[in-house]
Amino acid sequence: MQNSKSPSKSGLSLRLLSYTLPYWRWMLLSLVLILIFSVTVNYLPVLIKMVTDSCLLNNEISSGNRLKMLRQLSLIYLILTITGHAIRYIQGIITAWLGERIVYDIRVDLFKKVTGLHQAYFDKTAVGALLTRVTTDIDRLVMFVTEGVVGSIADLFMLISIMVFMLVINIRIALALFTALPFLFGALFFINSKLRNANRMIRKRQSVLNALLQEDIVGMTTIQLFNREKLAKEEFRECNSNMREAYFEEVRWFSLYFPVIEAGQAATFLLIIGTGGYLFLKDSNLVSLGVLIAFLTYIRNFFRPLGSLSDKAGMFQTAMAAAERIFALIDTPEEIVDPAEPISPEKINGNIEFNNVWFAYNGEDWVIKELSFNIKPGEIVAVVGATGAGKSTIINLIGRFYDIQKGSIMIGGQDIRNFQKSDLRRCLGYVFQDPFIFAGTVADNISLQNKELSRDDLINAAKTVNAHSFISQMPQSYDTILNERGEGLSLGQKQLLSLARTLAQNPELLFVMDEATASVDSATEMLIQDALSKLMHNRTSIVIAHRLSTIKHANRIIVMRHGELVDIGTHEELMKRKGYYRQLYEFFRHSSG
Repeated sequence: MQNSKSPSKSGLSLRLLSYTLPYWRWMLLSLVLILIFSVTVNYLPVLIKMVTDSCLLNNEISSGNRLKMLRQLSLIYLILTITGHAIRYIQGIITAWLGERIVYDIRVDLFKKVTGLHQAYFDKTAVGALLTRVTTDIDRLVMFVTEGVVGSIADLFMLISIMVFMLVINIRIALALFTALPFLFGALFFINSKLRNANRMIRKRQSVLNALLQEDIVGMTTIQLFNREKLAKEEFRECNSNMREAYFEEVRWFSLYFPVIEAGQAATFLLIIGTGGYLFLKDSNLVSLGVLIAFLTYIRNFFRPLGSLSDKAGMFQTAMAAAERIFALIDTPEEIVDPAEPISPEKINGNIEFNNVWFAYNGEDWVIKELSFNIKPGEIVAVVGATGAGKSTIINLIGRFYDIQKGSIMIGGQDIRNFQKSDLRRCLGYVFQDPFIFAGTVADNISLQNKELSRDDLINAAKTVNAHSFISQMPQSYDTILNERGEGLSLGQKQLLSLARTLAQNPELLFVMDEATASVDSATEMLIQDALSKLMHNRTSIVIAHRLSTIKHANRIIVMRHGELVDIGTHEELMKRKGYYRQLYEFFRHSSG
């Protein structure tokens, strides 16, 4: 969870800078090049001063010598200009490479964090909000790190270099000029503070808008079926209006930047002309014409990086708001953690035990209460109960997608909290009603990028679960590219593909939602049922049962009601007791009939 108090800009900046440590040599080289460039470029007005005072206005030297000096100074000016821009080009390439590497590392850390978060986090967090962090917020950092960080340092070096040259050329005019700068910087800092607040509001409202947009697009069929388009438009219009207001607030403050800078430039021009002109007219030995020209050049060069810094200030505020959200996600505590010294058996025994298990998603609103049962290796157990009885929760707890509050869950005599999550889940296979199909080839969807599986392994798995026939008829067979969520495939084909995927991973424990065959035709249902029977052969299997055929063929049946185990036994045993199970069975039979 995020802290109620937002981190400071300095803290966020230091956190970002910590990502530069692996590349400190390149960063140092870039800073050295910036320093050389600043000194080189800011020496050019000194050459202009020398040309004006020593060549053009110095009558004590012959015209020939002045012409010779003019050629020499012009050549030096040309060489320094070319050298400075060449250095700037090299430094720009290094900076771009450095920025992309840093953002790459942040993106990897962010995605690694997302993949390791507990399931409860995704239950409470909108997908659109996560997408904003991984895409939009990262893009803000890309711009800042590749253009803003080193670019800001370059501008600061340029400003400092100009001020040093001003002091060296004429300390009186420089000090007179510096008295006006605090007022200018104070105004800019004030605008910066307002910009950060505006940017934070933009990011919050962007997240809300993205979440709403993602939800409406995914649920568009439902919106249209229930004629809710008007309501969806009104809700989107309200979020969009809030977004517009937040952006206008940012523009309102950002638009003050350039007027303030232009006013400051005009004021400093007047200050230099007034102070320098007075000293020049009073005594030309105090200030020469070349000094005035050099100072006017420096002032133009001074406000160029200052204007650039104003752009980067807006970029900085945007990046800080994005960084605040990104690091809040990275710092989200992982509630389900691996043990310090995990057990890593070569094979997990299929024996499953629940010992006095209590579980609640929120507080003490118990979904599972004092649940105890034992499943033997190779046994097929059906779990039945009304909606909300806790059936699906049981298989989620075995995979440690959630952690129980009381009791223990044992597999092969070991508490599942003693296993690494990856080792535990590697041994589990799931068959859901609506299987997820990734964008990629058919082979990739079966193997899930498991390099240990050969093409023959994938084909054999597909043949076993009756998926090979329809796969072989596709345009490129196993190399056919599937669209997101398997668009173009029927539900039955998705199910068979999912079963091939599960079998290829060769899990020791199997969890089946038997609604998997609820929405397919009779021929496809027979194929799926045949595939499931093969998949469950010699595997410990838990089936969340809603269908009579599944219930009858289970070795034992666990009956759940309001999170509690109310009965357990074979179908015949439970029917003889004439209890809650018989009521459920009669209901299933009548509803299916």
